[in-house]
Amino acid sequence: MPPPNDPYPSHDSPFTSVSSFPITLKFTDVSYRIKVERHGAKGGRLRRMFWSGSGPTSSSSDLENQTTPHDERTILSGITGMVHPGEILAVLGPSGSGKSTLLNALAGRLQLQGFTGTVLANNRKLSKPVLKRTGFVSQDDVLYPHLTVRETLIFCALLRLPGSLPKRDKIATAESVIAELGLEKCENTIIGNAFVRGVSGGERKRVSIAHEMLINPSLLILDEPTSGLDSTAAFRLVSTLRSLAQKGKTVLTSVHQPSSRVYQMFSSVLVLSEGRSLYFGKGNEAMSYFESVGFSPSFPMNPADFLLDLANGVCQHDGVVSEKDRPSVKQKLVSSYNSILAPKVKAACMEGTPTLASSHNVSSSSCPKTNANNKQRSFIFSSTWLNQFYVLLHRGLKERRHDTFNALRVFQVVAAALLAGAMWWHSDYTDVQDRLGLLFFISIFWGVFPSFNAAFAFPQERAVFVKERASGMYTLSSYFVARVVGDLPMELILPTLFITILYWMAGLKPEILAFVFTLLVVLGYVVVSQGLGLFLGAVIMDAKQASTVATVTMLAFVLTGGFYVHRVPPCLAWIKYISTTFYCYRLLIDVQYGEGRGISSLLGCERRSTAGCKFVRDDIQGQIHPATSVAVLVLMFLGYRLVAYLALRRIKA
Repeated sequence: MPPPNDPYPSHDSPFTSVSSFPITLKFTDVSYRIKVERHGAKGGRLRRMFWSGSGPTSSSSDLENQTTPHDERTILSGITGMVHPGEILAVLGPSGSGKSTLLNALAGRLQLQGFTGTVLANNRKLSKPVLKRTGFVSQDDVLYPHLTVRETLIFCALLRLPGSLPKRDKIATAESVIAELGLEKCENTIIGNAFVRGVSGGERKRVSIAHEMLINPSLLILDEPTSGLDSTAAFRLVSTLRSLAQKGKTVLTSVHQPSSRVYQMFSSVLVLSEGRSLYFGKGNEAMSYFESVGFSPSFPMNPADFLLDLANGVCQHDGVVSEKDRPSVKQKLVSSYNSILAPKVKAACMEGTPTLASSHNVSSSSCPKTNANNKQRSFIFSSTWLNQFYVLLHRGLKERRHDTFNALRVFQVVAAALLAGAMWWHSDYTDVQDRLGLLFFISIFWGVFPSFNAAFAFPQERAVFVKERASGMYTLSSYFVARVVGDLPMELILPTLFITILYWMAGLKPEILAFVFTLLVVLGYVVVSQGLGLFLGAVIMDAKQASTVATVTMLAFVLTGGFYVHRVPPCLAWIKYISTTFYCYRLLIDVQYGEGRGISSLLGCERRSTAGCKFVRDDIQGQIHPATSVAVLVLMFLGYRLVAYLALRRIKA
């Protein structure tokens, strides 16, 4: 057991109840500045293209503030406030006011460079034990679209809860959270997205909250959870948050434009405008404060709407104020806050942390229970590498099977095989030119197809990856290995189907061993091409740019692959030796014709020179040894994935 004066348990005490340690969060003079690139700086565009995954964690809307003469942008300027267990603190402000950046700062998710101020949890600096008890719900619902609500939360529980906990207890924990957040009716419905129909927006947001509730956090931070929801759905969601707060949790949320009944549920309100405070205090006292400093609505209205008008520099509800008056309105509001409220707020933050029972009217349900289910949710979550790998592999197979085996992709592969089989129907073994054309077509198709698809993999999963890594759900290595291993069986089924159809339709070498070798060459080539796509996607981290670079790269590989051009200009000849297409083409030729002696004799190339003999000499005879081609492809298989892994390491969670 930890000593009595230690507000947090030790890492060595995994059975300590989280709800035994409510968190009072205080933040004083929080400021954040970022350095911006000078307009027209050399290499800026190219650097953003290849390093788009490692930028600051601030939201894009927070970067609209005014640039200082020193090429810095002030996102936050001296923000002070506090929130206690049993309370909901709402951060209000227009887009670009710094709400998201403030929440990231309070959750310990901002880069230290440019950050100043003090953030305390129970009068102590943020530490790993505190962050492990902090649930963070981002503005966007970053979830896998093809998993059901139940599957989503069970996989999360298997990853976030400790490995010492039995699997059945982890599943029971997920089920209890589903019941607590009212998700029973949709638990077997897929999450969905803009292209796949799934649960409603309010249900999707509750699933995001359930993700964090699995660890029974003491502090819950939410970035605009009501965004995109109608008034009724937003009210239900905030009602859920209020019930969680009444159980002893500290809730901090940003809200863009709440309805009047949602506003009434906030314990306290912080109003921001261009990164500066306009008000901090109880929500029901905000209107009287602004009236005392000379700002009041011309008729009764939603307090939240009035506060947002003021944050935008509009002092009347009908908006009758000129643009030139807006800066003066904002300046007066900031000045009034600094002279009237700021000293009181800072003085309150300097006082000792009040006890939970004495000051904040928390319901008795906040007391920790001793039943088994509460113990399950109070462990310090951790998981072994093998458990992470197994769960991520299982989840990846369930999620990606819909993309890999969707009807359009299967149709594309089968149609290509049937069309090529009809074009090369029972081709003649001695018609070398046509046969080599078929082999090169196979090399092109299974070079471009998997590399292009793989280029989208990491950019599309980046948001989920960053979110889950920030929550400490798994290591990078377990994620990467599970991704690579999980892709292999799914990515190899379609090329197997393709070769099985095309090989016998085209009448290639009618031997089982030759068919097996051809299939193995193509499957090996597919995983190498896939590695190329993963490498480009991980380095560039932009789906469109990565697919464009993959297309250009494969074009260079195809042109130097040895079929179209035999005498490549010396300045471009080196591309042939890094071309995956070149080595696959050489191996396919070797399976069908070997060293070319048999076909050379059949064509009588020793006595005469024909077009077929020219292809025998140029394409078949005197080329690199098959073992060399295999060795190079193996090195590419490992090398591309190694570089992809190293590229992912630069992404900051």
